[in-house]
Amino acid sequence: MRILHTSDWHIGCTLYGNKRIAEFKSFLYWLSDLIEDQEIDVLLVAGDIFHTTTPGNKAQKLYYQFLNRVAAGCCRHVVIIGGNHDSPSFLNAPKELLFFLNVHVIGSAMTDLADEVLVLKDNHGKEELIVSAVPYLRDRDVRSVEPGETVQDKNTKLIHGISDHYQQVCQIAQEINKKLEKPVPLVALGHLFTAGGKVIEGDGVRDLYIGSLARISADIFPGFLDYVALGHLHVPQKVAGSDIIRYSGSPLPIGFGEASQEKTVIRVEFFDTKTKVQPITIPKFNDLKSIKGNLEKIKEEIATLKQKSSKSWVEVIYTGKDAPGNLRDTVDQAVKGTEIKVLRIKNERISTMITLKNADGGVLSAADIDEMDEFETFTKCMNANAIPDKQQSELMEIFKQIVRDMGEES
Repeated sequence: MRILHTSDWHIGCTLYGNKRIAEFKSFLYWLSDLIEDQEIDVLLVAGDIFHTTTPGNKAQKLYYQFLNRVAAGCCRHVVIIGGNHDSPSFLNAPKELLFFLNVHVIGSAMTDLADEVLVLKDNHGKEELIVSAVPYLRDRDVRSVEPGETVQDKNTKLIHGISDHYQQVCQIAQEINKKLEKPVPLVALGHLFTAGGKVIEGDGVRDLYIGSLARISADIFPGFLDYVALGHLHVPQKVAGSDIIRYSGSPLPIGFGEASQEKTVIRVEFFDTKTKVQPITIPKFNDLKSIKGNLEKIKEEIATLKQKSSKSWVEVIYTGKDAPGNLRDTVDQAVKGTEIKVLRIKNERISTMITLKNADGGVLSAADIDEMDEFETFTKCMNANAIPDKQQSELMEIFKQIVRDMGEES
């Protein structure tokens, strides 16, 4: 049989205020077509379906339309667990109705752990797969609070609680499997941060547990499992070097930090005692570009995009040594008349902390700075940023005009 593992859709997320519904729609249509082309029997979705706990109407519509298309096709079962971004009550609300479409939803930890074990059957009513579907485990799900606990005590109990939960659920699945006439593959589905997991700056991944200490060892997954499908980390990756314990990663880049990353879903096929795992690359439904450098470098890269008639969404990060003047106007002029959309401009020269010094090289105290007028402070800021003398005089004239304008307005 064939399963497909995906996670972290984050339907409804925006990028610097820009809506991405068209991208999500394209991905979900691509995914439903892939399921048919690959003749997938079971789809596993490892949490963070939505980006917020209160998804908008368009995000909800895409979700339910997708489930309806998949239910009408070759895929016999869809298993969905809640992630840390999801509202358990929102996901669980239609679960009884979705069950009749063979869509199984576990939005939150169950009181009876046996309810997190799903025995899936084929079209003839024969057992074909057992899934230990463990949603994102919140602190209250796995840990009791005691007076006088230290932070380390809390984290230790949290790690033990999560580990015990997974092992108990998987043990229930194994006991069920032993009673079957013919054993079937055992799969675990989870949403958590495993130790050693790779993240990328700007990928939007939230630490799941207090102090971020509770990153869980791969040892919590019993060796009898045939595959472990994980969600939360956006970088597709193996866990502890294992071919059968994986994060599929997010299907769309959530931020510019993921722009150059290859996105995947994971196709898994079981042959008796063997598991064949094959990542499948997801096409790009929108092109994100991060342009970083001095003004010359920025203009060159924008010119290259213009030659390609690009429709990219772009972030510009200025790292040059000289003060760039009006960076926004320069970039806007460079993309004028194109379909390139600049979402973010960052000047790293003014976004870093600077230390003001006196003539002898000593660090100025807050009291010293309070005694300086605005022009002296501005001069020292320019010196701290190593602005050339010629530019300093030009910038000072602009600064003086700004101060005069502000005085007139007040």
